Amino acid sequence: MLLDVDFYNAAEVDTRLTGQAGLIVVIASGLAGVGSAIALEDVSVLAAVLGGIVAGVVGWLLWSLASWLIGTRVFGGEATYSAMLRVIGFAYTPLAIGVIPWLGFPGAAWMLVAAVVAFREGLDISTPKAIGTMAVGWSLWLGVTVVLNLVLDFNLNARWPFPG
Repeated sequence: MLLDVDFYNAAEVDTRLTGQAGLIVVIASGLAGVGSAIALEDVSVLAAVLGGIVAGVVGWLLWSLASWLIGTRVFGGEATYSAMLRVIGFAYTPLAIGVIPWLGFPGAAWMLVAAVVAFREGLDISTPKAIGTMAVGWSLWLGVTVVLNLVLDFNLNARWPFPG
């Protein structure tokens, strides 16, 4: 799912795809929330879906911004923030497999691999620089999410329990 270099190159420049990328984030994050609710008996489906969507959209906006800044300022890439929104939005697609309980973690790992391809193509940088951009941007997003969880006393992250 979405490791296609040509697709990311097209998404980078086609401004009409920004809304579709956002819709992918909402749908994939919502589906991952459904899977979390099914796997966890004490979580309502509505709360899990809404939490997943909030985390997905906030993460998309922050991760795209952080990665755009890191990729362009630190690694010398060339892109706009809106181009980063498009490529990372489509990289969220693998999260949709999280609708199946206990596949959220593999979906998130797959999303990180897709993000490397997205950043490499979106920023026109090497694979090692794309890995660095992905890792630093994602870590910053994760840190902000943890702070939000603590401040709001609300779990914005989808939880991926393991059976057993």
